[in-house]
Amino acid sequence: MAIYHLSVKTISRSAGRSATAAAAYRSGDEITDERTGEIHDYRRKAGVESAELVLPANAPEWAADRAALWNAAEQAETRKNSTVAREFEIALPAELPAAQRRRLAQDFAREIVERHGCAADVAIHAPGKEGDNRNHHAHILLSTRRLTSVGFTEKTRELDDQKTGKQLVTEWRERFASLQNERLAEAGIAARVDHRSHAERGLDEVPGQHFGPAIAGMLRRGATSDVAERIRAEQVEALLTRAKEAGELERQAKAIDRTILDLSGSLEAAKAERAQVDQAKQSAAAGMADFRAQFEAHKQAEAGKQQARDAFEQFKADQQRRIEQAREAEQRNAAELARQRQIEEAKQAAKPQENKPAQPKRSRDSGPDFSM
Repeated sequence: MAIYHLSVKTISRSAGRSATAAAAYRSGDEITDERTGEIHDYRRKAGVESAELVLPANAPEWAADRAALWNAAEQAETRKNSTVAREFEIALPAELPAAQRRRLAQDFAREIVERHGCAADVAIHAPGKEGDNRNHHAHILLSTRRLTSVGFTEKTRELDDQKTGKQLVTEWRERFASLQNERLAEAGIAARVDHRSHAERGLDEVPGQHFGPAIAGMLRRGATSDVAERIRAEQVEALLTRAKEAGELERQAKAIDRTILDLSGSLEAAKAERAQVDQAKQSAAAGMADFRAQFEAHKQAEAGKQQARDAFEQFKADQQRRIEQAREAEQRNAAELARQRQIEEAKQAAKPQENKPAQPKRSRDSGPDFSM
């Protein structure tokens, strides 16, 4: 079954990140950051199937060099909390051969570049050894400024704006689903994807949630994870809530512990809570015969996995934006206080010095001068 996933995130200095490091990691390349002098060397990174730049038609020749491109993107930003890049992460259908997956990612990136005038760095990654072997995906790293014949110019504000940005992301999600379905049809594959959530599609199913390769690998080895246990607890709770609304399993639903593990909880705390979740699941299992088949199918479903991840990424983006706004406000306040101090000092200096004896002029050898 073809899987749909598209998420958008930003690369910001305030989070300790850089466009040069992000580009080097995703492309499996080495880039020296000319602004900081730091060397980002990921040439030994495994799983990078391809990495190619997609540029506007009028881009300068130097932009064809990855290191030059992303160093220029870094140098175009002067604030310490600047957003230096934007990333589209997309799932590529395992049903298509590698060449077709590559063409799909490149064509989608080309449409973004042509619409917004930015530069794109498209890196296709193979599934991780510890995760789902169908998890072919691409990272499309975008500049936050338009690239013209003279270099980077204005910001792509339409993507930064709270209102238009969300609308554009929705449009790009829909467009990628359409483009992916076109390529599946061309290949004679019956599978199709849908960018909408289960609720938007009117499906009476609990959406799947995304397990990253690290968590998937832990679960495969029988280990535990606070994130995995939280997701499992939420899945069981959602199923029982639906059953209760239908007038079934009321007794079992009341027995469920509603505690959900927080993302920031430690692994040891997750282990301690796991027994409670397992006990709740066991007590509910006796009355879930009618839901067992649906629950098993739900665990296998992949199409709705992006909903939880997108919501979490949006939460992080919102939090980051609030932090940046607070810092900007603090900087403005500091600047205003400095201005007021200068005005006050100027007023004091302008007052006439009455009845004040003249001070003898200090010679150059009268002592050390610390004014610098």
